[in-house]
Amino acid sequence: MSGRFAGKVAVVTGSGRRGGLGEAIARRLSEEGASLVISDIGTSRDAATPDNMIGGTDEMKAIAASLPSPASTCVCDVRDPDSVKALADHAVATHGGLDIWVNNAGIGYIMKPLAEVSPQDWRAVIDVNLTGAWFGLQAAAEIMVKQGRGGRIVNIASQAAKSGFPHAQAYTASKHGLVGLTRSAAIELGEHGITVNNVCPNHVTTGLGAWQNEHFAELQGISVEEYLKRMAARIPLGRPGLPGDTAGAVAFLCSDDGAYITGESMNVSGGEEPH
Repeated sequence: MSGRFAGKVAVVTGSGRRGGLGEAIARRLSEEGASLVISDIGTSRDAATPDNMIGGTDEMKAIAASLPSPASTCVCDVRDPDSVKALADHAVATHGGLDIWVNNAGIGYIMKPLAEVSPQDWRAVIDVNLTGAWFGLQAAAEIMVKQGRGGRIVNIASQAAKSGFPHAQAYTASKHGLVGLTRSAAIELGEHGITVNNVCPNHVTTGLGAWQNEHFAELQGISVEEYLKRMAARIPLGRPGLPGDTAGAVAFLCSDDGAYITGESMNVSGGEEPH
């Protein structure tokens, strides 16, 4: 394969669900030449990982088979450090190395009024969105440092990494936490030529986004159509985000053009998030 990422190996967590951000990111990197590891949890393991919000093993295989570059699949529960390390080792054993790691796995469907959030709800979101990204960052950095050829680590944060949202206390806290994690890791890993950055999309029209549309439209007592109309009206570029918008930002940060950018949290919000 030719392209900006020819000869590179990329892992994208949470990429096993059709129409999701992870699939879009993996496809963009693959179209530009990278070998891919498609990873997701594969099967529901508890109440925090319902079947309709995860990528199943068959779905993972179908996505990998549809990519233009060499691709494999690896089931991973990002809440388990041993599982995450096994994912990184799979990339090396199967594709010969590791150059790009994208922490995309996340929970954005546990949203309740403050008083109704249980300790289990809080831990479920933090464990996947923040601790899981930390495990991924550690596993990727260990291999990249040993390889001695630099690397790119990108966390998919959110507009919620910069601003607060109702019914999203744990989600917002986890995404704000990614900002601090990224800043610290970027300082430590800079001497090894490894960049660490966040991409912060606003609302994106994925399957998860559709669930959020219905949830918040009901909360406000309006139709989904009216909810989306009001959303578009407050975004300077006049529309919600698309998976390709986020995938393009990730590709830029992973390319040579992004070589001097690290420790940053890049907004991809159509102008909605100004800081």
